[in-house]
Amino acid sequence: MSRLGRGARADSLAGFRPKSKEEEEVPAGLLKAARKSGQLNLSGRALTKVPQSVYRVNEEAPQNVSFGASDRWWEQTELTKLLLSSNQITEISEEIKLLPALVTLDLSSLPVEVCTLRNLRSVTLQQNLLENLPAELGQLENLTELDVSNNRLTDLPQSLGRLSALQKISLSHNKLSCLPDCLSQLTNVKLLDCSNNQLSDVPASLAHMLSLEQLYLRHNRLQRLPQLHAPALKELYVGNNQVGVLEAEQLECLKAISVLELRDNKIKAVPEQMSLLHTLTRLDLTNNDISSLPASLSLLPNLKVLLVEGNPLRGIRRDLLTKGTNELLKYLRGRVKEEPESSDDPPTAMTFPSQSKINVHSIKTLGVLDYSDMQADSIPDELFLAAEGQNVVTANFSKNKLTSIPSRLLELRSSMTELNLGFNRLDHCSVEVCGLLQLTHLDLRNNQLKDLPPDMANLTKLRCIILSSNRFKSFPEVLYQLSSMETVLIANNQVSGVDPARLARLEHLSTLDLSNNDLLSIPPELGLCTSLRSLSLQGNPFRTPRAAIIVKGTDAVLEYLRSRIPA
Repeated sequence: MSRLGRGARADSLAGFRPKSKEEEEVPAGLLKAARKSGQLNLSGRALTKVPQSVYRVNEEAPQNVSFGASDRWWEQTELTKLLLSSNQITEISEEIKLLPALVTLDLSSLPVEVCTLRNLRSVTLQQNLLENLPAELGQLENLTELDVSNNRLTDLPQSLGRLSALQKISLSHNKLSCLPDCLSQLTNVKLLDCSNNQLSDVPASLAHMLSLEQLYLRHNRLQRLPQLHAPALKELYVGNNQVGVLEAEQLECLKAISVLELRDNKIKAVPEQMSLLHTLTRLDLTNNDISSLPASLSLLPNLKVLLVEGNPLRGIRRDLLTKGTNELLKYLRGRVKEEPESSDDPPTAMTFPSQSKINVHSIKTLGVLDYSDMQADSIPDELFLAAEGQNVVTANFSKNKLTSIPSRLLELRSSMTELNLGFNRLDHCSVEVCGLLQLTHLDLRNNQLKDLPPDMANLTKLRCIILSSNRFKSFPEVLYQLSSMETVLIANNQVSGVDPARLARLEHLSTLDLSNNDLLSIPPELGLCTSLRSLSLQGNPFRTPRAAIIVKGTDAVLEYLRSRIPA
């Protein structure tokens, strides 16, 4: 029998103390494994407090100094991950300070003492009965992930705004009736989940969350779509609310949206402005009160999924709805061609022989000049005649056989913000483009371009340029001068290098795609481009960073590169 088998007591200075019930429930083997892995999982053990042996997991082991022992103290790993959820722990001793290396902490409550652990990066407090969070939470300056879902929170501390490193916040399944403005200070947050609360509105200040890509607002009390000018927002989930009307102003804010979920609301109509969301790939309108769909939805160039089941649609056969998105969009495209022009309108391009190829409806109602996928080697003058006097914001001439850029584009310079010339045969970018001073998005993918003109520096509002699948052998010099640039896609070229110092001056650059080029090395200084949220480097012949680091994502790559910068 062990000499401590019957609760023997010994001098605490010698490393012994009376064992409480909680401590006896931490097997020695589990503590031993924790010293090797740096991780300890004590979830679901009915603990009422954290055993002392946990706080001192790295301090007690050195008593064993046998060189033949498998648990060598000099080979220990500091505890970085501690899981304590699903217990009855109501307080944590200040001895938590003895675990300064903790990065991940999963708890059932958040005692103030935890807020002294400055290395914490992940805190999980889900599935508890929390009604508030301590103001000291703002001290966790390195926190990147906070999960307080499934609690009873009615408000959030203002100190939350000090957690500048946060990238992911889950507030779902609480009792929040409003969101504090302090969230707008969290400019690195990419995902914000506020589903299953009692929100009736979303503050416009969230637009200052410049990195926000995913916003979940399902199962709330929203009666209108939030009007957010969030520049990076790609996915917006507003299902199961009380939204009745979609307003043009709300849709026009969603410049980068890819997924828009509006299912299970009370929407009665889809406005024509929906077709301005050119980046939209998935639109879910399931279970609403929509009686008709605008034919202009078929003009969305990237739409792959359109869900409209559960609506009282008239004029669309039920069997057509079961055939999927492609057939539905094909049907809507047919309606675009059939829509007659009002007899009261003045003569337009519809009177010319090429009238069947010119969509006057989209020009007048949407400001879209669309002559895409015509396999044409020039753009007819009739198209520009139809655009006279109209506020054209988008021109789409993609998927043709153009060898030069139409000179008449300059007639639209006062209003045009988006130009798509992708999938043509352009071998140079002419001065016509450089005169479109309102341009924010330029798509030149799949051409034969080797360089960009210096005068493109005049495009001071340009935020996104797509140059993929051309013949660039170097990173275009003029792009370093465009301080407004947010997205540069230059994959599938022959680019052999970039200047990291000049890239770092592009303070708004968040997406850079250099995949499938001829980069033989990646300069470590590229890691100083701290504004980057998406960096694609795969498919290049460099040896470092290794593929194992690349697959971990942008943050891991940038951190690795910074670690390689000479001291």
